[in-house]
Amino acid sequence: MESATKHARAVDFTAALARVHEIGKEVVAPAADDVDRAARFPVEAFAALRDEKLLGAYVPPGHGGLGLTMTQVCRICETLGHYCASTAMIYAMHQIQVACIVHHGSSPYFSRYLGRLADEQLLLASATTELGVGGDLRSSLCSVAKHGERFELTKKAPVISYALDSDAILVTARRSPDAKSSDQVMVLIERDQTELEQITTWDTLGFRGTCSLGFELSAAGHVDQILPAPFSDVLAQSMHPFSHLTWSSLWLGLASSAVQRARESVRKKILDSPDAPPVAALRLAEVDEVLFGMRSGLYETMAEYERLLSAGDRDAFGNFGFSVRVNNVKIICSELVVDVVGKSLQIVGISGYRNDSSSSLCRQLRDAYGAALMVNNDRIRGHNSTMQAAYRPT
Repeated sequence: MESATKHARAVDFTAALARVHEIGKEVVAPAADDVDRAARFPVEAFAALRDEKLLGAYVPPGHGGLGLTMTQVCRICETLGHYCASTAMIYAMHQIQVACIVHHGSSPYFSRYLGRLADEQLLLASATTELGVGGDLRSSLCSVAKHGERFELTKKAPVISYALDSDAILVTARRSPDAKSSDQVMVLIERDQTELEQITTWDTLGFRGTCSLGFELSAAGHVDQILPAPFSDVLAQSMHPFSHLTWSSLWLGLASSAVQRARESVRKKILDSPDAPPVAALRLAEVDEVLFGMRSGLYETMAEYERLLSAGDRDAFGNFGFSVRVNNVKIICSELVVDVVGKSLQIVGISGYRNDSSSSLCRQLRDAYGAALMVNNDRIRGHNSTMQAAYRPT
């Protein structure tokens, strides 16, 4: 695995993050309610992100990208989450796929593709889930059928987020028709190589703008489009930690936006009655403590992942302790975001419960409840329980 941090260049990240905040205020937030209501792709947000070359944020400078670190990418996810969770989730899922290629695409084809991604600001989706395997990412029914230097692939995926708006899809499949279900590879398939037949709809409580429809995907391409590394390595070293850390970051942004609305509500109440500080001020202090704990655990685990990336030690990612900690971050943040938004709603009061209020927290609350379901927390706890028995702390 190639260390991404060594590619970092002198990017003024403070200025870049300030620009993301501007995009959030001027573009993302004004469209967020309509994106949610219509369950549509946030076209405005991604046009603005492309203009800033932010789809290539994690692509190394040698390939034309910004060369940001994983932590900096997480900060962008956190910032976008403050304005629209669907936009932030799409951005996070895209960067997860980019990380898989940056870390494991050690071939001329993928080197060239990273250059294209940065130059053309291509958007990557993924098809990792499959009907018939019960949500297990480490098992595939579909397989790559090779014919000389060409391949064919058909997969029934119950969810491919923003597939119709993506430029390419990274698909997991068995290495060959006679391979074991766990002997998997990832294949990068461009949209013009793909036929998508819709098999499920996406009319959900929250995260509606991710447009996570299900499809039967049929594709053909060149064998160079198969990522060189086994999917087991890609998952352990990149997809698993990058997913949980970027997702948790956007949930942190979502939670902080709710606390900000609660803070504005308390401030107004204090201005209206300066001699009698409201009880809500005490509730605000309490919910900010929860937000602090959420941020602390996330940032600590991000720093640990950065250290492992810098060390370039593949074996370190097989450490049960690190895997458990990454899983814990996802579980804790996905559950605390509901707690924080719910407590913020109590502070704001009935105006936060109204869809037509400038203080509304309805969309945030609905989005928050989706966090624990994106890779179900019970499934993750099941994995943790197995690893806990084998884990030997040093």
